[in-house]
Amino acid sequence: MRILFIGDIFGSPGRRIVADHLADIIQVQEIDLALANAENSAGGFGVTPSIAEELFGLGLDALTSGNHIWDKREIYDYIGKTAKLLRPANYAEGTPGGGLVRVRARNGVECAVLNLQGRTYMPQIDCPFRTADRLLASLDADLKVRFVDFHAEVTSEKMAMGWYLDGRVSAVVGTHTHVPTADTRLLPGGTAYQTDVGMTGPYDSIIGVEKQIVLQRFLTAMPVRMETARGKVELHSVIVDVDETTGKATGIRRHTLQGD
Repeated sequence: MRILFIGDIFGSPGRRIVADHLADIIQVQEIDLALANAENSAGGFGVTPSIAEELFGLGLDALTSGNHIWDKREIYDYIGKTAKLLRPANYAEGTPGGGLVRVRARNGVECAVLNLQGRTYMPQIDCPFRTADRLLASLDADLKVRFVDFHAEVTSEKMAMGWYLDGRVSAVVGTHTHVPTADTRLLPGGTAYQTDVGMTGPYDSIIGVEKQIVLQRFLTAMPVRMETARGKVELHSVIVDVDETTGKATGIRRHTLQGD
């Protein structure tokens, strides 16, 4: 089977390119399960219920997130009722929502999608490694296809998670930095890996934000209002091939599109 994962959707430009191309990608690439990180889809900060519904309506089967999931207060109630919108599983018990969902792919295979968040230079939440152990142990042994979005800042922590879960999940891909990495590979145990999938949004920017605004912040250290950049838009994703009988990945490749 084949899984598509789209990197951090940033603001309306990111949503627009997904709307323009997702159906074609699913058809041409013969995608069985379509996933995306949506934590920046509302103006670059957070996601709203209406935007989540918009993205599901485009054909995405589940949405992951990260530290910006709480930026829009209206999401608190929605995420508690919508299992397909994930927040990192290692937030404290009692936090709205969940970080693990079972989704039936287009080919009928049931898959697990797990969302975790790193702790280096990030909010100090529960250990993602031990949380992964606990949640993976809770899954039925016959649920073989397991996909992990690890939302983290530093490459070392992401690589550590890849090696830690190698052979236990089908894929570990990183999000958060908005900069795609060139280390796409299969680990020895059969886990597909990439440190960061990159961003789906405006690349004529500084990680999605208007350049001059960010430069002003660096030059003056004064607070500024972040605004989504305009101009060149790209969709960055990975496509992972998985043997659904074993859960082992058989291939992973980067897939990039430029907007009109």
